[in-house]
Amino acid sequence: MVWADYRKYVRHYGARIDIHEFVRLFELRAAGEKLAIPRAVSNAFMQEAGTDAERYCQQLIDQFEAAEVGRIQSELFQQRHRLADAERALLTKTTKKASEDKRIAGNKVAAAVAKLKELQQPHSAIEETRIFSGAYCPVMVMNDAGEYLVRPMRYLCRPPGMPPDSDRKYPGMYNARRTSLGGVWKPLYGRHHAVLVASAFFENVHRHRVEGRQLAAGEQEENVVLRFAPDSSDLMQIACLWSHWRGAGQPDLLSFAAITEEAPQEVADVGHDRCIIPLRDDQLSSWLTPAPKALDVFERILDDRAHPYYEHLLAA
Repeated sequence: MVWADYRKYVRHYGARIDIHEFVRLFELRAAGEKLAIPRAVSNAFMQEAGTDAERYCQQLIDQFEAAEVGRIQSELFQQRHRLADAERALLTKTTKKASEDKRIAGNKVAAAVAKLKELQQPHSAIEETRIFSGAYCPVMVMNDAGEYLVRPMRYLCRPPGMPPDSDRKYPGMYNARRTSLGGVWKPLYGRHHAVLVASAFFENVHRHRVEGRQLAAGEQEENVVLRFAPDSSDLMQIACLWSHWRGAGQPDLLSFAAITEEAPQEVADVGHDRCIIPLRDDQLSSWLTPAPKALDVFERILDDRAHPYYEHLLAA
């Protein structure tokens, strides 16, 4: 659950906004690039616009959403027609094809209705949003002038030199294991550090582990999603790595991964073995300052991180 509104970084840290990167991202999406930008991230630009660039972002968001409404309405018409055909076929004879058509069309109709409802809601200020792998959100880095800079990046890192299809081959690259920082993450560690501000994180676990018991005879494992948050309600300033990927004939990609390590006991007890690393306030500047020949400094920062106690509950 991350800060969706870039202005929160501006107000809280005195960060500057990389408005050119937001413009580029919204332009790519309006031109047809499939980018997962949560509406809460776009909404921040629809509240107020003090510059020409921000007003241009508003135009790009309106353009994209108008086209998206038209696309979804067309998809909804097609899937409702498919659903009706399947239901008529099942009245005559139950077949696997008709049953599958009914299930798939029904799911697509429900998804389209939900997305259409979201897009037709008025824009409102939403300070936080839940993100999933592949989604874009604001993160904070340090620019060459030593200033905090907030820019949008994809939560699925593609390090330099990796081909575009690595996103599919290595879908777990939204997390960077601390034990691998000297391996696959070596080109970024010590050079490209970021901070993501979040109030909670979510993990898939097995229900019997959450309930503190063994599986019963014949019982199948059941997956549930837990929401973890510091019991102090403090925000988490999560240590991340980021990448600026460039490829021939491809748009530039800014992406990031959260650094993880072994879970604290309260997280491990309910069935998850990894955890993000929240930084203390006095560590932010040092963490964000590149120092590829002083990795021991960053190791000490990660060792001396904040240690909240994570409470958990079933995610809605």
